[in-house]
Formats: sequence, C-alpha cells, structure tokens
Amino acid sequence: MIYDRIAANKRNSIILFVLFFLFNLFLGMVFGEIFGLGYFGIFIAFFIALILIFVSFYKSDSLVLSISQAKEVQEKEWPHLYNSVDGLSIAAGIPKPKLYMIDDPAINAFATGRDPKHAVIVVTKGAAQRLNRLELEGVIAHEMSHIKNFDIRFMMLVTVMVGTAALLSNIILRSFLWGGAGNSNRKGGGIQIAFIVLGLILAILTPIIAQLIKLAISRKREFLADADGALITRYPKGLADALRKINADVEPLKVASEATENLYISNPFKKNHKSWFKGMFNTHPPIEERIAALDKM
Repeated sequence: MIYDRIAANKRNSIILFVLFFLFNLFLGMVFGEIFGLGYFGIFIAFFIALILIFVSFYKSDSLVLSISQAKEVQEKEWPHLYNSVDGLSIAAGIPKPKLYMIDDPAINAFATGRDPKHAVIVVTKGAAQRLNRLELEGVIAHEMSHIKNFDIRFMMLVTVMVGTAALLSNIILRSFLWGGAGNSNRKGGGIQIAFIVLGLILAILTPIIAQLIKLAISRKREFLADADGALITRYPKGLADALRKINADVEPLKVASEATENLYISNPFKKNHKSWFKGMFNTHPPIEERIAALDKM
C-alpha cells in the first residue's frame, strides 16, 4: 500500500508538471500571435524560463537561507541533531546535507538546494527543542525524502514556470492597458481578434491558474515525502506525532514569507482551510489527512 501511494503521487506530480509545461508553451504561442511574432513567442517563453532556471539553479538555496535568516549549525551546539542527520542520510542513501537553524520557537523545517550533493536541511530551534528524538528523526527523514526524490529541484522548476507564466501574462495585460496589443497592421481578421480576446482572458487568469497548479504539485509532494520518510525511519509514528505537535502549535513562523511557505513541512502561517474550494489555495494538504495516512502504515 505504501509503495502504491508513492507511485501514485509521483505519477500525479509528473502529469501536473507536463500540463504546466504545455500551458506555458500555449501561453508563449498566444503571446507571439498577439504581438505579431508568430511561433517566435514560444522561443521567448523558453528563453525567459532558461534565464530564471539558471539563476535559480545556482542561487536559490542561498537566497532562501538569507530570507529565512537561517544560520549554519555547529556540531558541538546540537550533537543529537547532527547525529540524527548523519544516521538518516546513510539510511536514505544520500550525501549528508548541510544543517542550518532558524532561531524561532515555532516547530517547522524545510530542505533546499539543487540536488543531493548540494542540499541543505533547515530546522527551527523550536523543532530541535520541543520534539523528542523519534519525532525529530521523522521530520528530518521527511526532508531527506524531498532531497532524495529531487523534490527540491522539481519544485524549483515548477516555481520557474510559474514565474515565466506570470511574467508573460503581465506583459500581455500591460500591453492591453497601454493600447499596444493587436495594433499591428497585419491582416488577421477573426482569428487575430480571437487571439486578442484569448490573450486578455489568459493575462487575467494565468497567475491564478499557475499558482493553483504549483500548489497542487506541492501538496502531492508532501504526501510522498511523508510516505518515503516513513520508509527511511521504519517508524511512521514518529513523524505522525511530530505533525500532531506542529498542528497544536498556534504560533506562526515569523521569518516565513509567501515565497518560501511551500518549502516547509507544514504551512508556517498556520492557515489550513477546510473547504474544498479554499483548500485549493493551500500549500500543504491538511495535517489531519497526513496523520491519518501515516497511522495506517
């Protein structure tokens, strides 16, 4: 059952990623048609994405650590934390990631980096102090799973696609506001008008659609990391108990931002909408569902 869950989450995440990729190509085509560039608009979309990918690939981890005000942990300060990371990295079969800490009493953690060889695990001081050893190992194993499964790179690419889509839609929308779109002398007739209308609709809806796809992928990856983390520790109850403590912790993480909230093991702003519609805008699946899934393992 656990392997079926992992396989299903991987499959669904890949499907969502492919749909996101095709959506960006389509947006690039519409962009080209509106501005008289033809299929060159697709090339522009690719070029923007490549620049963002290059910058994110080499600088995203240091930027995230800076935003989160995380500091590298010394082994003599937190020996039990270092020992947990040592043992679990061996169990996960990945190089030992660097260890950073956020000086905040809230219980949370995240992983970042471009691959297992250049990965970082960040925990809050609250997690290190308020979780027992088994619970802390469950949290670390969850983050190890994100590293092992290349979620850190996968979500980086998704974020870049969101940025590309948002940038293209912003250019299209601004061109309509400035009266520049569709003012070329090309003969397009009804087709050209249709593309202009479609471009206006996409310019308005794309940021919302892109964000929804990103959040859907993020939720799928969290379920996968829970299941895979349980495989690493062979003790699902440790992570389940940690999630219970996180759920009972009402204090938000002060250094969290909207740019980094999807990275954390649990939403750092403590918002967890119950309804189906509002739940679409959550970065994480409901903790109750995650705990229930772990309890069945």
